[in-house]
Amino acid sequence: MTPAQMIGTVGGVGYLRPASGTWGSAAALPLAWVVYVLGGPWLVIALAVVLFVAGTWATAEMTRGSDNHDPSEVVMDEVVGQWIALLPVFIGAAHVGAPVLALWPGWVVGFLAFRLFDIWKPGPVGWADRRNDPIGVMLDDVFAGIMAAIVVALSAAVAHVFLM
Repeated sequence: MTPAQMIGTVGGVGYLRPASGTWGSAAALPLAWVVYVLGGPWLVIALAVVLFVAGTWATAEMTRGSDNHDPSEVVMDEVVGQWIALLPVFIGAAHVGAPVLALWPGWVVGFLAFRLFDIWKPGPVGWADRRNDPIGVMLDDVFAGIMAAIVVALSAAVAHVFLM
């Protein structure tokens, strides 16, 4: 496996079938937890930026000379997007000093909302996907992650108002 394949497929996770994007999103969860435990939300944000750059490079390398701009085995974009979707959980846990896993409903909402927006591709998600280049491959999941993060934050607000 080349370095680009190792990065782009997140160590081979992208080769799992069916639904490699869902496998990539699922793999992002324990990775995010480890990064959060090691350095809190700021480390998650910093590494998401690093992984965006690395994923863009890996996608460019893996698609060089191919008509397929977004091969299904490239799932680094899902990792970045999923981490963005979970940022309200990480920031909330750090803010109140709660164990991040105690906010498990936010993890579930973040995972499901991210997958919904990544598959449905509304608005800016679809625009980025239609770029047909490595930046677009990564950006569509960034936008899906941002939209999912908004859903997570709104869900938490609703839960705190009506369930607390």
